[in-house]
Amino acid sequence: MTQTVTGTTVRTTCPYCGVGCGVLANATADGTVAITGDPAHPANRGRLCSKGTALGETLDLDGRLLHPEIAGKRVSWDEATRAVADTFSRTIAEHGPDAVAFYVSGQILTEDYAIANKLMKGFIGTANIDTNSRLCMASSVAGHTRAFGTDTVPGCYEDLEEADLVVLVGSNTAWCHPVLFQRLMAARDARANLAIVVIDPRRTATATFADLHLPLAPGSDVALFNGLLAHLHDAGALDQDYIAAHTEGFEAALEQAHETGLEGACALTGLDAPALRRFYDLFARTERVVTVYSQGVNQSTSGSDKVNAILNCHLATGRIGRPGMGPFSVTGQPNAMGGREVGGLANQLACHMELENPAHRAIVQSVWRAPVIADKPGLKAVDMFRAVADGRIRAIWIMGTNPVDSLPEADLVRRALEACPFVVVSDVMHDTDTTQVADVLLPAAGWGEKDGTVTNSARQISRQRAFLAPAGEARPDWRIIRDVAHAMGFEEAFDYAGPADIFREHARLSTEKNDGTRDFDIGACADITNDAYATLEPFQWPRPAGRSDGAPTRFFAQGGFYTPRRRARFIATPPKQSASTPNDAFPLVLNTGRIRDHWHTMTRTAKSPRLSRHIAEPFIEIHPKDAEYFDIRPASLVRVANRYGAAVVRALVSNAARPGAVFVPFHWAGQWAANARINALVTGHTDPVSGQPETKSAAVSIRPFEAAWHGFAIVSDKPAKIEADYWALAKTEVGWRVELAGTDTPQDWQARARGLLGLPGEGNDHCNTDIVSFSDARAGRHRFAAFAGGRVVAALFIDREPVAVSRNWAIEHIQTGGNRLALLAGRPGADMPDPGAIVCSCFSIGVNQICDLITSGRATNVAEVGAVLKAGTNCGSCRSEIRSLIDDARLPQAM
Repeated sequence: MTQTVTGTTVRTTCPYCGVGCGVLANATADGTVAITGDPAHPANRGRLCSKGTALGETLDLDGRLLHPEIAGKRVSWDEATRAVADTFSRTIAEHGPDAVAFYVSGQILTEDYAIANKLMKGFIGTANIDTNSRLCMASSVAGHTRAFGTDTVPGCYEDLEEADLVVLVGSNTAWCHPVLFQRLMAARDARANLAIVVIDPRRTATATFADLHLPLAPGSDVALFNGLLAHLHDAGALDQDYIAAHTEGFEAALEQAHETGLEGACALTGLDAPALRRFYDLFARTERVVTVYSQGVNQSTSGSDKVNAILNCHLATGRIGRPGMGPFSVTGQPNAMGGREVGGLANQLACHMELENPAHRAIVQSVWRAPVIADKPGLKAVDMFRAVADGRIRAIWIMGTNPVDSLPEADLVRRALEACPFVVVSDVMHDTDTTQVADVLLPAAGWGEKDGTVTNSARQISRQRAFLAPAGEARPDWRIIRDVAHAMGFEEAFDYAGPADIFREHARLSTEKNDGTRDFDIGACADITNDAYATLEPFQWPRPAGRSDGAPTRFFAQGGFYTPRRRARFIATPPKQSASTPNDAFPLVLNTGRIRDHWHTMTRTAKSPRLSRHIAEPFIEIHPKDAEYFDIRPASLVRVANRYGAAVVRALVSNAARPGAVFVPFHWAGQWAANARINALVTGHTDPVSGQPETKSAAVSIRPFEAAWHGFAIVSDKPAKIEADYWALAKTEVGWRVELAGTDTPQDWQARARGLLGLPGEGNDHCNTDIVSFSDARAGRHRFAAFAGGRVVAALFIDREPVAVSRNWAIEHIQTGGNRLALLAGRPGADMPDPGAIVCSCFSIGVNQICDLITSGRATNVAEVGAVLKAGTNCGSCRSEIRSLIDDARLPQAM
């Protein structure tokens, strides 16, 4: 077992987004872990976002899966391993290899990915292995491959700092890739001529910093970039020499672009001609342009075409592969790129080789020493779970992901897994919506407990290193997979003593019969020693044999594409309508995505109280005009629904939304809210090329959730059960906060309060809790505070309308043992001012503190707020909100 490394600083890599920040972790003797950014890491240079800064708060054992289980009962590893191996082997023997599948994750390490892919494609003999990265960047893979011949990100992070124009498309970088955004902001502070354009239906935190924001209609990116290509041609901004020497298919793409033109772009995007011309002219006259795109582009039924429409503009101008120039796909997960490199998608082979290329299959089969090799694509994520539903797949192993929440049509996914004969889940947490439908649970080592590599969006390979002992009987994923492979009879080919062995094999495969014919080559690591692997510094691939320098590398400035003719391919991209269009029954477009301080389904970030202080419950962002039309009041509860499912979320009425469109984050799983699994409403429509589902455009209806009462509670212990029609749960420094609502009207609020607070009933022998209460039955207002041993252990506020009590003040009031009457009144006294809703999670600075500073005249800009309060000086992702507060304060003065 790995020992906890106490008192030693360990260099590792953050487990969140695709920026791939370096982290310094120091496990102390008292069991805590100090986390800081690694100033030597090329991705972040010492910066960390709010999530990365709070990593030390997420490492407790609460909720961990600690032992293997079969049918809910603890078993030994030998028993669990044998059950998985025997059932998979028997299923293959009876129904063929296509009757089994692996669904893996960008949360696992490259070495884990590599042998899972090897086991499935080279020994089981089917390509039925796919990953949740299919939901994230498959359209980028498809677009790159169509244009470049391989899945290559041409540039590097430094390009954002060297560009004169950065175009951010479908990317709320300030919240989703905050450290990368701060590098961009620092570059603009240093060079006033660096312009930023944001293309996004919403006015996001990122858009507030843009020189130009284009709030296009959802899904209309192809039309916008077709119009740009036509404009570049008409403006004489094309690089004809580059087109002639290094590309093919230009005329067809240009013809399609002109067919769209400015007029078509305006009609389809909903943008006016002056705004589009401003962007088109800026792009045409600026040589150093980087176009950064993310999920708003990828997660679409036309995602691959959106990618290629962007690539077309860079290829046509020759703005690719040179400093400050090129298209740049930023990935959502920490190791989505590593999964692409090892062939973790169902239509890939390892090391950027082609599954349907016999020569490539021969190379892989030889290095793997595999008895067979899959020769046709397997089922992609959405189709994989449909095959589970209809019985074609009879055994599935899910590794490090939560598809019951994260996949489209999530309720159908849950029903499919409930009916599947054999479901294995290897995970860190015991209770997720997916582990609840598993037959076998395998405890996986978490971040800080395992060793391996990850690759970030800029092709930088970095080490994750262990600094904690594995929790309970948890094992790293590579070992779990290896042991199952052994039990299936494949001992010799899976004879790995550790992740370094797997990495060496991966590196050897990348260079085998390569000679520059494939982009991915890390042959310099093919013979890496265990000691060298242990101390491996971050590096950007390619690193072929003989190369060891760490200088940034770029592709395609001088051509050299990986197509048969070594030329880039322009792709004609006709605009297409979304598969999910609004109608009379479902008149609004639903967009889903991330928020600033939480990650995926919150199994990690929900452990940190400060990460929930900014946004603690699921919400729907809706434009004021739509709110008025549908009778939605600010902070009220909203039922959002379509024929696939329904959810209840809090209303955030905001001009940041686009009329006719709503936004709901996807983080709230069944452990954190009563009914907020928003991907249950997302359709299973996919891009025909990439197989990536459209999670940015589902047709929905909204209406007020008719609650008879609303509540807010603070409890010291996590409730085992919450008796309310609506609830949302979040961890605090003193226990848990709960938002509540119900459709009934209790006759006995005192008894109901005990139930909501999880307290024994009066007269119970174990009831040593006193409740102080205040009620105004006519107003429907009730207040309860529970005391045990003179200490407040719970508080409950009930009202007919959403409860107007400062959450953070109430939590701090209980934490400091404040006045009982003030708590019941729900109002702070002069001795304890209310900080207000948290804006800066890094330093727990509230909106009232910032506004007081602004109105007093002591701060007139974001930098001055930071100098006094520190807000915005760490990860910087709250700077847009601080800026908005300053702008709001200036508006009355101007009037």
